[in-house]
Amino acid sequence: MLQTSHGQSGTAHVIVLGNEKGGSGKSTTALHIAVALLKAGQRVATIDLDCRQQSFTRYIENRRAWAQRAGLALEVPLHCCIKLGTTMQIADNEAVELEQFMAAVVAVENTCDFIVIDTPGSDSYLMRLAHSMADTLVTPINDSFLDFDVLGTVDAANYAVTGESHYAQMARDARRKRRQLDGASTDWIVVRNRLSMVGSRNKMLVAEVLDQLSLQLGFRAIDGLAERVMYREFFPRGLTALDDLNEATLGRRPSMGHVTAREEVTELLRKLKLPLDERGRRRAANRAEWFAQIDKPLEVHDILGG
Repeated sequence: MLQTSHGQSGTAHVIVLGNEKGGSGKSTTALHIAVALLKAGQRVATIDLDCRQQSFTRYIENRRAWAQRAGLALEVPLHCCIKLGTTMQIADNEAVELEQFMAAVVAVENTCDFIVIDTPGSDSYLMRLAHSMADTLVTPINDSFLDFDVLGTVDAANYAVTGESHYAQMARDARRKRRQLDGASTDWIVVRNRLSMVGSRNKMLVAEVLDQLSLQLGFRAIDGLAERVMYREFFPRGLTALDDLNEATLGRRPSMGHVTAREEVTELLRKLKLPLDERGRRRAANRAEWFAQIDKPLEVHDILGG
């Protein structure tokens, strides 16, 4: 059974990261969400549907390897990577990949609080299926009109929205199918990544057209990750801005930029408004209290707010 809803007892809340354009920060955002949930005491499984690139999978593998090598207690989710079908028939490949996906979901949907799914930056059967089962759909886009084009088109003279693009239409159709299937709604959030740290005309105009399109499509637009080199530096060690960043984890002393990055990620996660399991909150609070007693304060129970 692929339909999931956190409102049903013992069934995981599904978070899908989707965008048909690569390089928008899907995998980085996905791992930050997964780690934040783990730090908040939630039981988290992750699935990588990008059978070819597998960036999300390598990010998690890097995290697991660095934790073992450096002797660090880094939270790692239960993870599954769907393997690419290798036959000469597209239909056969889709059937093999679908079987893996169904098995991965069934294995964790009743034992985890959240399933975080990273999708490929291209249209595929599994990508569409994942969108149709999302409780929360997160679409990261770079803060530019080139990336906005995956959602909508604008008038070059006055920057009024003139139409919806292919991905937006697919996401809207997937949400409609979800409502028809089990009556549940999908919370769609467009996350503006690679934000300039200074004000600009482009930044203002992109915000305005997103607000226009959000009224048509029913998504929420929120600020995400700024343009910071450190997010790219995190990948080889599988780190996130939410980890305890020091010389042991980073290999150098953290800067004020790391503190600011942690704050912006925490704010992003609050705006996602994910439904936390209260028992998980208590586990996280107890763990934070224990860490505080050994002079290592972690306010993990406040990461997601609410």
